[in-house]
Amino acid sequence: MADARGGPLVLGIETSCDETGVGIVQGRTLLADAVASSVDEHARFGGVVPEVASRAHLEAMVPTIRRALKDAGVAASDLDGIAVTAGPGLAGALLVGVSAAKAYAYALGKPLYGVNHLASHICVDQLEHGALPEPTMALLVSGGHSSLLLAPDITSDVRPLGSTIDDAAGEAFDKIARVLQLGFPGGPVIDRYAREGNPDAIRFPRGLTGPRDPVYDFSFSGLKTAVARWIEAKRAAGEDVPVADVSASFQEAVVDVLTRKAVRACKDQGVDHLMIGGGVAANSRLRAMAERRCEDAGITLRVPRPKLCTDNGAMVAALGAEMVARNRPASDWDLSADSSLPVTETHVPGEAAAAGSAHHHGHDHVHEVSKENLYS
Repeated sequence: MADARGGPLVLGIETSCDETGVGIVQGRTLLADAVASSVDEHARFGGVVPEVASRAHLEAMVPTIRRALKDAGVAASDLDGIAVTAGPGLAGALLVGVSAAKAYAYALGKPLYGVNHLASHICVDQLEHGALPEPTMALLVSGGHSSLLLAPDITSDVRPLGSTIDDAAGEAFDKIARVLQLGFPGGPVIDRYAREGNPDAIRFPRGLTGPRDPVYDFSFSGLKTAVARWIEAKRAAGEDVPVADVSASFQEAVVDVLTRKAVRACKDQGVDHLMIGGGVAANSRLRAMAERRCEDAGITLRVPRPKLCTDNGAMVAALGAEMVARNRPASDWDLSADSSLPVTETHVPGEAAAAGSAHHHGHDHVHEVSKENLYS
């Protein structure tokens, strides 16, 4: 229940990819952030294997929820709601999280909130820097997404301005790391090598930055091909590949485009705040360049600490808590995972609630089963 710390107490479950994340949030205060990652199980395949991810979520779910409750020092019966990523993401992985959330919500007699993964990435910043300004401009960059989003209201109104038309930034990092034989995931290892390299050593192309190109969309496929060909040419000539310089020059090309388009979107839309989220937001060069360009443009930059940028349960709990605080309708029991849930659907409300019906069959009847609580 909401206590002296203020705000709804919500548990969030995130299983869209290879991290089983369980977070507990009170209002805008983070109480627990437990993560079980299956990244090592995917590393030998050079990418995420959906079946492996789903099985790992299944095994990690209950222990991770128990750990989060223990870390937060709360009982499951104290919760005001349970939030879960309903999409987008890997279908099988999402289903594990949605099924678990339904089971806990039903057993505890708590409302269930199926929320959007991308909106959650934006909302997590509230745990670090307080309430989001309205509207907020967000640049989300991860393995699956590179998006520019305008969010007048994080619980009900998120508008896509631009997105990737091919590879997301994170995918490009993974693929170049593979060509350089640096392992998986590629983002952290390329960032590390890039610090020793010269970002101006090789001039790689900047995708979709021509005068006739879509202003807010991204493309990293051409860049990825250009880098791979450059490396192949070096190897074919029997020369050593300067890994640090290639890493730094490739990373510079990605970060240059991301920050340039994000700052332009802020100026065009008259927004004086930029929030950067998603796994690639942990990249040190992206943070540094965004800071400099935002400062030059008079824009306030908000970037959560790296642990909150990657997929986690805290971000889902943060959006869930905001849903409860703003009295957004809960989801129905027939909530399903949607691997391509559009960002415009910040959450999946119950049909009856969406239709404004008095016969809401959402979480009201669940209190009938809560008398004999399965969890305490």
